[in-house]
Amino acid sequence: MNDVIIKTPEQIELMQESGRLLAQVFLMLDDIIKPGITTMTVNNLVEQYIVNELNARPASKGQYGYPFVLNSSINEVVCHGMPSDSDVLTDTDIINFDITLEKNGFIADSSKMYIMPNASKEAKKLVTVTQQAMWQAIKLVKPGARLGDIGHIIAQIAHQNGYSIVREYCGHGIGEQMHEAPNVLHYGKPNTGLKLQAGMTFTIEPMLNQGSAKVKTNKDGWTVVTKDKQLSAQTEHTILVTNTGYEVLTLRAEEAAQLSALL
Repeated sequence: MNDVIIKTPEQIELMQESGRLLAQVFLMLDDIIKPGITTMTVNNLVEQYIVNELNARPASKGQYGYPFVLNSSINEVVCHGMPSDSDVLTDTDIINFDITLEKNGFIADSSKMYIMPNASKEAKKLVTVTQQAMWQAIKLVKPGARLGDIGHIIAQIAHQNGYSIVREYCGHGIGEQMHEAPNVLHYGKPNTGLKLQAGMTFTIEPMLNQGSAKVKTNKDGWTVVTKDKQLSAQTEHTILVTNTGYEVLTLRAEEAAQLSALL
């Protein structure tokens, strides 16, 4: 795939800065995401924080005509959920907040699942397995590895736990544009697909469903839900392929502290 953009050392430094700033956004949210808050309140707080505190730009706002700074995907919402004043978090919800940030022309993209205090054991397991699938895929990233290896391990972990993989959406290259080549599928065959090179930057963002993999888009044109109304979970990081392996550009503090356990 000749249109994959290999980042220069200078561009990588800018990507690293955007990733660090985006991790700070989630750190801010950790004290705020609780039952009773509306997703629109979260959206507005994130916009204020990115613009006023980090002197950066929420890259999702206006992208493809999208009016908000984040996606808020609750329970059966797979992705692209739109924040609303009427969406109030309950104590049994799971929710994914997907946020992008641009600083000095370069974009970072990450999402995090939040589990409310009384979410079911089944919901918690779905989130845990989704996170495990992402981390085991990240672990494979290095020069010479192939995208098929990444997709295969994600699908394998999902299927071993009785979950399905959403195929309509995938990870993607990222840099000066939010969506660059290559597409990073969350299923595949080992030793197939694009060979990774140092300097590539892309997201890994698996979406796992409790039930069927089938999804549909709501009338708002954005919100994607499971057709069978069972739960879905997603998690995402922006990854750099280094000379010897990988760097998680959007790594959050709580993950850095337990990285050896995650991997």
